[in-house]
Amino acid sequence: MKVEKQKKRIAILGGGPSGLFVYKRLIESGETDFEIDIFEKKTQLGAGMPYSLDGANDEHVTNVSDNEVPPIVTPMSEWIYTAPAYLLERFKINPAEFNEYKVVPRLLFGQYLSDQFDLLKESANTLGITTNVHFQNEVIDIRQNEQNNEVYIETTALGILPFDYTIICTGHKWPKEHEGKVAGYYDAPYPPSKLILPLNHAVAVRGSSLTAIDAIRTLARSNGTFEKDENNNNLVYKISNESPEFKIMMHSRNGLLPAVRFHLEDSHLNNASLLTPEEIDLHKKNNGGFLSLDYVFQKNFKDIFISKDPEFYQRIKDLSIEEFVAEMMELRERIEPFTLLKAEYIQAEKSMKRHESVYWKEMLAVLSFAMNQPAKYLSAEDMQRLQKVLMPLITIVIAFVPQTSCLELLALHQAGILDIVSVGSDSTVEPQEEGGIIYHFEDEENNNHSVYYKTFVDCIGQPHLSYEKFPFRGLVAQKIISPAKIKFQSQVSGKEALENGNKLVEQDANDNYFLNVSGIAINDNFQIIDQYGAYNENIFVMAVPYIGGFNPDYSGLDFCEAASLRILNSIMEN
Repeated sequence: MKVEKQKKRIAILGGGPSGLFVYKRLIESGETDFEIDIFEKKTQLGAGMPYSLDGANDEHVTNVSDNEVPPIVTPMSEWIYTAPAYLLERFKINPAEFNEYKVVPRLLFGQYLSDQFDLLKESANTLGITTNVHFQNEVIDIRQNEQNNEVYIETTALGILPFDYTIICTGHKWPKEHEGKVAGYYDAPYPPSKLILPLNHAVAVRGSSLTAIDAIRTLARSNGTFEKDENNNNLVYKISNESPEFKIMMHSRNGLLPAVRFHLEDSHLNNASLLTPEEIDLHKKNNGGFLSLDYVFQKNFKDIFISKDPEFYQRIKDLSIEEFVAEMMELRERIEPFTLLKAEYIQAEKSMKRHESVYWKEMLAVLSFAMNQPAKYLSAEDMQRLQKVLMPLITIVIAFVPQTSCLELLALHQAGILDIVSVGSDSTVEPQEEGGIIYHFEDEENNNHSVYYKTFVDCIGQPHLSYEKFPFRGLVAQKIISPAKIKFQSQVSGKEALENGNKLVEQDANDNYFLNVSGIAINDNFQIIDQYGAYNENIFVMAVPYIGGFNPDYSGLDFCEAASLRILNSIMEN
């Protein structure tokens, strides 16, 4: 008697971009002996938070163009001819004039991703792969039967369901601490519809990331209009008669603005010169099991310029990471931020028109992407250098602010509406019972300030959430997950950090010292690691807020593409 092989049951928790790429990998794997359940708490697949109304209004645009999007099913340049007519009209897009090198409205891009998901579901159906999509169905807990390795998913609407594999793709998370309790306090600018506010006073914005720029664009439209000047050359901002006292004060670490988007020579952050896994393993073997940050910086950044830009290589070849960052930051700190923004806009415009990269900036993005996955093998000493020295520069340079956003920032500043306030890392925000906040900070002349704002928007970007904030407490109770921590290479350094009061440092019974970093521990294949150091073959985590300690940077869709491939390979090998 023929016995039919039981199909693997795979759960994807979250139907945003991460879930989309995992689903794509499974459908295109060449295997069909599985069925897939997708749990999405909203009513749309593909878009996730950034490309839906949870993360965007009409004024918000992507910071990637069609040519930079990893392949899904069809490129956007083809899809645009089938896009809903109401969206094309709403965003004034003529498909015949679509430019694959230009950014697009985020809500339009969300529809594109959603339609790609539909095409993948059609392919799955043709291949005989069952896909069950559960909309408006949130997963509230996860547990595992450790005898048979089944993973039990507890949902709001369907109860508890068993699976062989679970991939957590729950995406962005913006915890609320004071919002809703303190009038005028916003823990994050999302959903941006809540910032459609007529305001006749100064607004404090914390941060200068793309998140902050999102908030600024929405607040500006609620209190005035952007128009072309009388010569139709420059964008100008005209404040509303109802908001004469409206102003935006952007509080930025060291008073810096992010860099402007330019043309990427390699649109997917790949480079043939990057370290291979074998080279990394060999280096670790010869370096006490640790990956050296200086080694990665040399091989994945400096050495690439030997052939590509010899002049720049001669300039940086003898610089340490600290010296390189100091030199690159010196220019940004010396020039007034909006003057620099205008200069970078002009440079970026030339880069786009000529299809020529600003190569050192592109390679910094490549370095960040390439370093993300093996960062867990750094020593605690190097992880602290990465966090404190290199990442602040990377974050600024590879923000890739779209040109349209740049023009609006310049117009707001020219109108006297937008200013930047330089604050240190020790600045604090004190919520007030009667509403608003007091911003405490020290300026560049070491003068202390305490300024009251009636409205405050926290825009520091997606926070890396701690192990204690991991939402699926069943896994915590079973000790199937563990907090992310990184070992000190030198016991002396670890002991000194502990004795100096660093609360993130701990000592074990063998006198080893560890630095606690945010989130949970995962291996290279995004499998969770239990409290005994063993990885779990059945549960994967791609939810970026909870893996930020071991994956300190992530590059949007490129991250989704790379991580999903590792997950697929693990499932297929198993």
